[in-house]
Amino acid sequence: MSDATLESLGPHPGGAPAPERSFPPITEMAIATLALVIIGGIYLAAHLPRRAPLAPAFALVVAADLLLVVNVVILSRIKPFAWDRFFQVVGWALLAYLIIAGMLEYIFVLDGTRGATLTLLTLMLVTFGVVVPLNLGFSVARYQDVSQAAG
Repeated sequence: MSDATLESLGPHPGGAPAPERSFPPITEMAIATLALVIIGGIYLAAHLPRRAPLAPAFALVVAADLLLVVNVVILSRIKPFAWDRFFQVVGWALLAYLIIAGMLEYIFVLDGTRGATLTLLTLMLVTFGVVVPLNLGFSVARYQDVSQAAG
């Protein structure tokens, strides 16, 4: 596509309005949370079936969960916001990701993972199953027009 064609489409091709509001770093914090959980999960899974040293994984899951809680608190303070669309997207995504997390949990149990290692993996899967839907819901709702809903 030529530059002239792109310019004729306006600042956002496809007719999507440009976001005029600035938001806190919800997406960035969600990605950081997800990265911590993935690193912890890979660390623990790399040691299976042997017992892994749990301190690094514990630190990663605590850091991820603290970051998730801070993210939820910051998100809850955004006014105005398309909460109806946010909860619609989060609800369906949560269903899908909790099924995915449940299947992964089943695999760990089936493979004989037990004790503290299974507990940490479960906590990481729950965090994974919550942070991705939160990020999806925010990513959709932030572009919704809230001027009509506020009035």
